[in-house]
Amino acid sequence: MNILEGINGPRDLDGLSTQQLTQLSQEIREFLIENVSRTGGHLGPNLGVVELTTAIHRVFDSPRDAVVFDTGHQSYVHKMLTGRKDFTKLRSQGGLAGYPQRSESEHDIVESSHASSSLSWADGISRAFEMTGQSDRHVVAVVGDGALTGGMTWEALNNISDDNSRNLVIVVNDNGRSYAPTIGGMAHFLNSVRTRRSYRSLHGSSEKFFGTFGGPGRALYRGIRGGAHGFLSRFSNNEALYSNLDIKYLGPVHGHDIGALVETLEQAKSYGAPVIVHAITEKGRGYEPALADVADQFHAVGQIDPATGEPIETGGAASWTSVFSEEIVKLADANPRLVGITAAMLRPTGLHRFADKYPARVHDVGIAEQHAVTSAAGLAFGGLHPVVALYATFVNRAFDQVLMDVALHRAGVTFVLDRAGVTGPDGASHHGMWDLALLQVVPNIRIAAPRDAARLREELGEAVAVDDAPTVIRFAKGTVGTEYDSLRRTEDGVDVLREDEQRDVLIVTVGSMAKTGLQVAELLAAQGIGATVIDPRWVVPVPRSVIDFAADHRIVITLEDGVRVGGIGTRIRQDMRAHGVDTAVNELGLPDTFLDHGSRDYILDQVGLTPQHIARDVVAQVLGSKIPIARPLLESDSDEYRLPAERS
Repeated sequence: MNILEGINGPRDLDGLSTQQLTQLSQEIREFLIENVSRTGGHLGPNLGVVELTTAIHRVFDSPRDAVVFDTGHQSYVHKMLTGRKDFTKLRSQGGLAGYPQRSESEHDIVESSHASSSLSWADGISRAFEMTGQSDRHVVAVVGDGALTGGMTWEALNNISDDNSRNLVIVVNDNGRSYAPTIGGMAHFLNSVRTRRSYRSLHGSSEKFFGTFGGPGRALYRGIRGGAHGFLSRFSNNEALYSNLDIKYLGPVHGHDIGALVETLEQAKSYGAPVIVHAITEKGRGYEPALADVADQFHAVGQIDPATGEPIETGGAASWTSVFSEEIVKLADANPRLVGITAAMLRPTGLHRFADKYPARVHDVGIAEQHAVTSAAGLAFGGLHPVVALYATFVNRAFDQVLMDVALHRAGVTFVLDRAGVTGPDGASHHGMWDLALLQVVPNIRIAAPRDAARLREELGEAVAVDDAPTVIRFAKGTVGTEYDSLRRTEDGVDVLREDEQRDVLIVTVGSMAKTGLQVAELLAAQGIGATVIDPRWVVPVPRSVIDFAADHRIVITLEDGVRVGGIGTRIRQDMRAHGVDTAVNELGLPDTFLDHGSRDYILDQVGLTPQHIARDVVAQVLGSKIPIARPLLESDSDEYRLPAERS
């Protein structure tokens, strides 16, 4: 009988024996491999937490006991055990989210997939339980070892250790990796724990000794195994890392031994104070193609052949990331002052080629964006030019450092923001839609948004040549697509992509929205409305020629894939007014709301950023039936609006 079919909630685990839980774990792995290979998603991390998640739900009573995942990409098993086993539309519109999502289930507590925040959540929740007299409720924070490189975890631990009367269990899921192998002093310590001979020999010899007494002996061993973990960890000095925190430490425990996990978690639950449970797991466990993937052990995959792990479709088009990856190496070849910095995302951001060729010039600081940015300011002071490569959604975490450490000190630091705009399947916390609105308020900052591969190479070269201010290059997720050559370039660097004889509408495009702008212009032309399409290339500060173009048109349309509140369109309108230009401006972008997961095209359609929707609105604005209304035609042309084809 398939055990997984009978699991529709955590309490369905209660009657299962250890042997049945082991069988269930195998069924869960088979389910994950079969289903995630069809949809794509975070496969490796979830294969590594099957037994750990199952044990947590066996011991604790979710949702009465709060279970918080850090980060949420390791929550697929949690979803399955809490009644969500339809993975057919995983990470697609109408399907399950790739991260915990409160609208899906009462078992999902924290939706954000940004790492290193779980212990702060757990600190707050457990304090609330204590302060409201709910002493029978527990909080479990599942934190990957990579997240322990983030400063928030240590800020939280500092506060948790100061109050030892709460029912709080911190489970360190130690697989030696975040995306790639975890780096830093924390990683070195945990690696030593994971491989320390004193622990392994004591653990092995004790199991062998009790095993000589047959079934009763093995039963006795299992009964005292949790206590033995604590003894062995002290004997082999595994508590050294946490000794000054005044938090009980249990482990390390085998993260794929369901019996050991259940027993250790039961001990932690009954302790009555904060406890750290150190579980050693294997990312990609049980799936040979994942284990053989040296880069990231199938951290995130597209559609793959489940038998081989090979991608079903191999795209021939270059990605934005790969173009950056190649170009930064060329620039580094020519400029020995260039250095790279990333936050546990060497390969995802494309810095791996730079690191392969110049290992001493690329620094991975772990999941610590704030440290990365301030460290970059220090590198710039020392005479280097740092290139900080992050996902756009993660630069939010280091805004203060960009403002006060880099910009205030006029440091020459280049920020390369991958996955800018609508990213699609990873949902609200991963859309890179906030960067333009946030960063443009930074004094002296310069922000570029390349529309294609050629402009990415060009603008990256221009950015790293700036040594007296921060520069930003931001680009989208996925393939680069078509290159759009300009008809001409203004003296201040603005590219004119289309220029109709009749100057009715000025369309200002930001980055990859150039394609949409050109399509809108085609649709307007079919209605007899002339358009000029420009790409400022450097959108902050606003080039003067953009203001001049605006003065020469009846209405201005700005297109960006960032939030329109405080976006580039707002900046252009303010600069126009400062220069006395009163042309109407329609600022088009993303709404200031959290966008759900779905394909990029689907999301853009939902928010009205399609060529058809935009063109309909522009026609109405030119005709004067929709606000903002286009400026009237010059008196010499007509006293009333007529389509260009009707003009004499």
